[in-house]
Amino acid sequence: MAREDLCRFLAACFYEPAPMFAEARLFDSMRLAAEQVDADLGVRARRLGEAFAKDALQDLLVDYTRLFLGPVQPLAKPYGSFWLSGESTLMQDSTRQVLELYAQAGFDIDDGFHELPDHVAVELEFLYLLAFRQNRARHDADAAALDELLRLEQRFLGQHLGAWFAPFTAAMAAGAQTDFYRELAALTDAFLRLQLARAQPH
Repeated sequence: MAREDLCRFLAACFYEPAPMFAEARLFDSMRLAAEQVDADLGVRARRLGEAFAKDALQDLLVDYTRLFLGPVQPLAKPYGSFWLSGESTLMQDSTRQVLELYAQAGFDIDDGFHELPDHVAVELEFLYLLAFRQNRARHDADAAALDELLRLEQRFLGQHLGAWFAPFTAAMAAGAQTDFYRELAALTDAFLRLQLARAQPH
């Protein structure tokens, strides 16, 4: 369950920063979840919360815009298709492939959601869904469902999120002007490296 929670909390951090992050005690909850997954992740999550408390919201908004939106060329495009294809055009074949994986797992994107399906936040939320359903299959002793979900996670990490997060988080870390986004890059990178290693067939 800690892995589920950490996926959700990381996804939230890739949306526009807002005061509610602090009001919802997001970073306290994230630290508790991260500590249960891995001690080093717990340390990184604590640093992330401290950075959010220290950095001014306006500075975070400016950095968020520079990194992920533009105005001309974002420093760290948050879309898998950009990193997987090496082209500036979004909605490549990789986007359609990830949509197929979402469909296989019964993951629907809300009609009111205005981002692309391979945005880093969406892919982290999909990783959360897979972890949640794996835990439910374990609870129900449903070995067939668990096996299918583990295979889906292996494909998703091997061909999608796990194949592009490293250059993305490196670009984030290099371009960030606030400690918050540098720490978010480091925590996301460390967490996904653990998930990628965990999903490898043994």
